[in-house]
Amino acid sequence: MNNLPARRFDLADLEAFAALARLGSFRAAADAVHLSQPALSRRIEKLESALGVRLVERTTRRVALTPVGGQFALKVQNLLDDLDGTLLGIEALAAQRTGRVTIACVPSATLHFLPGVLQRFHARYPAIRVRVHDAHAHEALAVVLSGEADFGLNFVGADEPSLRWTPLLRERFVLACRRDHRLATRRQVRWDDLRGEALLSVGQTSGNRLLLEKALAGLGWRPQPVFEARHVHTLLGLVAAGLGVAAVPQLALPRGSHELVGVPLTAPVVHRSIALLSRRGDQLGPAAQALHDFIIEPRDAPRPGEADPVDAE
Repeated sequence: MNNLPARRFDLADLEAFAALARLGSFRAAADAVHLSQPALSRRIEKLESALGVRLVERTTRRVALTPVGGQFALKVQNLLDDLDGTLLGIEALAAQRTGRVTIACVPSATLHFLPGVLQRFHARYPAIRVRVHDAHAHEALAVVLSGEADFGLNFVGADEPSLRWTPLLRERFVLACRRDHRLATRRQVRWDDLRGEALLSVGQTSGNRLLLEKALAGLGWRPQPVFEARHVHTLLGLVAAGLGVAAVPQLALPRGSHELVGVPLTAPVVHRSIALLSRRGDQLGPAAQALHDFIIEPRDAPRPGEADPVDAE
């Protein structure tokens, strides 16, 4: 039985200390591990507190390791070198993994979330083939439930008892409008500001439409669309043509568009969550498990141009 006390530090703290020991400067070490200087200093203080010893002598002119810090730095660097070698060996084995994965995915996530994930996944597992079943929310859900897909990315299905729901990111609905529209320069737009606007919407069977109608039930008036389309990208084409404005998920807006802008909608703010859906009790194959784990792997920063893992109001 392991009776060693719990260590209240992690690998990132050790990497921060190793960089400081190697470079002898808080500024240089912070740059090397992509932290601010205060954040690096907090990591060193956390490590010292957890170990109960002072590792670094700080003066106004220089940074020097204590005798204990010098010895610890050598052990930490050896540990990190061993870890790097181990990971390189695992990556070499991973590159030999083969198989096929089918993932059911709603269109907005297919366009603006999945490509970057698959690019990184293919770099790690070049021999695994991935089939993307892109479909609207309810069809994508049905494909996962039936077993045709190994798992899915969707914003519906949280209430399905046979599925495991693992949230990945949350995005708010924004008003899609042309850059020359009167509301395009607003920092935010209230739903009440849309009275009298030509509204465009996806059809009544769409998961996005149902989500919005539920969220807006207490609004006091019911938005009535002038035009409807089955798919959000078709809707955005109508907005670009000047036929009106539309409430769409943040991910659905094309990045770097010269024609369209997305203005946050408020009063109320409406969010949707994109989650990974998998069948409870099913054992995924090695290839599917690898992609599943890769998708939910924590990342320190939001992906450029995409919704944040947690979208603040």
